Amino acid sequence: MRPTRIAAALLLALPTLGVQAACENGLAERMHAKLNPDRHLDEERAACKPWPAYPGRSIVVLPMPRPSSEPGVTSYDVEVLVIQRPDNGNTERDTILARAFEPNALTEDAITIQDIRIDTGRYTLAANTRAFGIRIRYRGASRVNPYSSETLQLYVAQGTKVRKVLDEIELDMDGGEWDATCTGHFEQVRGTLAVGQGVSEGFADLVVHRTQTENRAEWQESGECIEKALPVKLRTFTLHYDGERYPIPKALRTE
Repeated sequence: MRPTRIAAALLLALPTLGVQAACENGLAERMHAKLNPDRHLDEERAACKPWPAYPGRSIVVLPMPRPSSEPGVTSYDVEVLVIQRPDNGNTERDTILARAFEPNALTEDAITIQDIRIDTGRYTLAANTRAFGIRIRYRGASRVNPYSSETLQLYVAQGTKVRKVLDEIELDMDGGEWDATCTGHFEQVRGTLAVGQGVSEGFADLVVHRTQTENRAEWQESGECIEKALPVKLRTFTLHYDGERYPIPKALRTE
């Protein structure tokens, strides 16, 4: 029996998440060797990207797996770096301007981390403060409970410190549960985050728009698999800075 149209589309979409290649020119490896020479670096998930708003600067994310006694569970410590690179290309002169070390920042169990990407969108929070994002894509392995997700968190560089101002929120999600033939339900969420017009405690508000679609599928006595789309739900959330971070409403949390 063939899967429902919705389930087939969802299952086909999941492999496109892929795994991002390691940073070019050995930047991640050099920074890791300088800061954490005794730790293992997950080179496939390490991320590097120039920061266009600041010429010569790059952002680097270094995920380092921690030993675990639980089978199938991996936790990661993460270094987040802002680096100034010399104009002459001399990699020996790469300078770490700001950094953050986050213990147990990520956990991988039944849901695997597909890749980590750096978002250098125009997140201008104040006149002299521009944030950058880290996006993480996850994927589940179950055929009857298909799941994929993309999350976003925001950071600012202040002095020699990189500080997280927005904890991980889920923007995109594809998931569902079905019997592998027809009957089941499927959900898709698509979201965007933008800087709003309001200001709270000196930082601009953040606005999240989310569209949620749901579908149901069920076998009929006629032998047909009938799919039904439920009404689309649109929601908007405004996040206000509290002086330290942007508190996250329950609907956007990843836990």
